[in-house]
Amino acid sequence: MRIAQIAPLTEAVPPRLYGGIERVVSFLTEELVSMGHEVTLFASGDSVTRAKLAVGWPRALRFQPSIRDTIALHMVMIERVARRADEFDVVHCHLDYWPFSLFSRLNKPFLTTLHGRLDLPELAPVFRCFSSVPLVSISDAQRRPLAQVNFVKTIHHGIPEDLLTPQPVKQEYAAFLGRVSPEKGVDKAIRIAGKAGLKLKIAAKVDNADKKYYETEIRPLIQASPWVEFIGEINDSQKPGFLSGAHALLFPIDWPEPFGLAMIESMACGTPVIAFNCGSVPEVIEHGVTGFVVDDEARAIAAIPHLGRLSRKAIRQRFEQRFTAQRMTMDYLSLYHHMAVKVRPSLRVVT
Repeated sequence: MRIAQIAPLTEAVPPRLYGGIERVVSFLTEELVSMGHEVTLFASGDSVTRAKLAVGWPRALRFQPSIRDTIALHMVMIERVARRADEFDVVHCHLDYWPFSLFSRLNKPFLTTLHGRLDLPELAPVFRCFSSVPLVSISDAQRRPLAQVNFVKTIHHGIPEDLLTPQPVKQEYAAFLGRVSPEKGVDKAIRIAGKAGLKLKIAAKVDNADKKYYETEIRPLIQASPWVEFIGEINDSQKPGFLSGAHALLFPIDWPEPFGLAMIESMACGTPVIAFNCGSVPEVIEHGVTGFVVDDEARAIAAIPHLGRLSRKAIRQRFEQRFTAQRMTMDYLSLYHHMAVKVRPSLRVVT
């Protein structure tokens, strides 16, 4: 098949460090190429891919603070995709609702994977307006605020089977991986580890939007907590050792997490996850098998003594069965074929 993948310009594909959407787009794109498909990736020019790279902007926008209107650059890229639409059998977007208006007017199958939260009230009118646009959710939980729109499939994320593997290291701490922000619960992770008598290593990004929160809330907490080590962002080559050396990944989120790549990264290394029961968590973590799904800090602390009951080998096996990039790609291919062969109805735009 001839497939267009449209990624955000915020990060390169794959990103240098943190960047969930761009990592998933990279995994999907490279797996499609391995399977023999003709893929064109619309992304930043510093992206690395075996697909044909269509450069939307020379460099990832995250590293160009002088650019103030990033939406403008995405609009130009979307227009370029539209002008080349006849080159593709299907167009796969990862830009939320931005392409809906233009692509709804093209006689070309397209779908959009939604990667973010959908519970913001201002989103509802947009999705009602474009009620027949085909949407992919990354968890069933993500759908709940917009249950009446055109979700055609839920496809859980996957990562390459051999990207992260268990390492023969001693488990000596609890781990926190991802991003420092109020909803990610790093403050809770610090308290949980401290009350459980565990060292905590934090490998996390601090976005510009969260710098004030980090400086006023988290940094003083870290400084007052001698059991905490803040590492900062890490790349994929560092994750196997980091995660394998943890008794557990702490995932004490306080928001409707659409998916949570850190959970399956931990599982890939055979490391159990202690996660709060929010968003996608109960779809990803099998309680008592790959980790523990808990409701609060007290229950998270109470789960820690039971980690030894979980088989790290079994956790890795469940990752291989459920969350590989190959499984994810086959799910998308099934959807692409369905969309490409059926007669495409004209999309209804509600005013």
